Amino acid sequence: MAMESPLPVRNGVNATRLRLPRTGSWATVADYLLERFGHVDPEGILRRFDEQQIVGLGGTPLTRQTPLGEHEFIWYYRSLPEETPIPFEARILHQDEHLLVVDKPHFLPTTPGGRFIQESALVRLRNQTGIDDLVPMHRLDRATAGVILFAVNPQTRGAYQMLFERREIAKRYKAVVALQPGEGLETGRVLQPNGGHSEVKTETELRDLLQRMPLVFENRMSKVKGQLRSIVEEGEPNAQTLIKVETIGTSHGFHSGTEVALMDLEPHSGKTHQLRIHLASLGLGIINDAFYPRLWDLAPDDYRRPLQLLAHTISFTDPLTGAERSFSSEQRLAEAPSVQ
Repeated sequence: MAMESPLPVRNGVNATRLRLPRTGSWATVADYLLERFGHVDPEGILRRFDEQQIVGLGGTPLTRQTPLGEHEFIWYYRSLPEETPIPFEARILHQDEHLLVVDKPHFLPTTPGGRFIQESALVRLRNQTGIDDLVPMHRLDRATAGVILFAVNPQTRGAYQMLFERREIAKRYKAVVALQPGEGLETGRVLQPNGGHSEVKTETELRDLLQRMPLVFENRMSKVKGQLRSIVEEGEPNAQTLIKVETIGTSHGFHSGTEVALMDLEPHSGKTHQLRIHLASLGLGIINDAFYPRLWDLAPDDYRRPLQLLAHTISFTDPLTGAERSFSSEQRLAEAPSVQ
């Protein structure tokens, strides 16, 4: 059972929990925190003790003199960084006493972390709705737009979480891929199992590939903590996607005039970056993907060029009522083709 924080959510953000060492060269908790974090703001750390902003289990405030070993865990509120506002809003598609369904825009993280705290879907929605218990049932990459389910009620949250654990949730995604080369496009470039990307398919080969769809693509993938990209490994497949072509036509977005295809994707597993890797492995890398088939140089967000990947629909049998439920995004990918 998860350990409940003695501090309430503040400004949409949970208090941070820190596990303390039982013993060491520090006489007090304050000594330990000053050695570990004092290079950031030593006066701020001491001020938190004086203002009773650092607490132990049960909400007991710690002082500068609290000895190390008296508490195993402490809780406190982080100092929030200066954040550049993300100029897009998450739209609420549905809300009831158990679920909140949201249409997340590109560039907005699902949960707080790093340089994005207030500028995350979870914190924004907690502040907007006043529901401090709001928790996402799953996540989308910051670059990916689309439908996310949030649990509203802690008493029924587990029933919905089990749907994901048992893989009883059906998801459909849309993606746009380029069929012609152009500036800023990786058209035809194939992500190879060793991470290489020297092979490039011709336009004819890409069209022949689309003619053979629908197809099921599978491989073995893993994600190493701390690394930006997932990797493809040898061995038994653990990631599978059903790939279909929905429409072929011309983009009227940033890459206006380029022939593109709108793909319909049904993942049968949930590996990190699975859809991005599977399409890139076929030479159909998603437009504006900065990770696959090759890693682009780090650059500021370009709001004109969002990753052309959308979590379009999520469907499931409601574990509380038995009713069939389905929610779809109201967004459209900017590079999606007009029908020929």
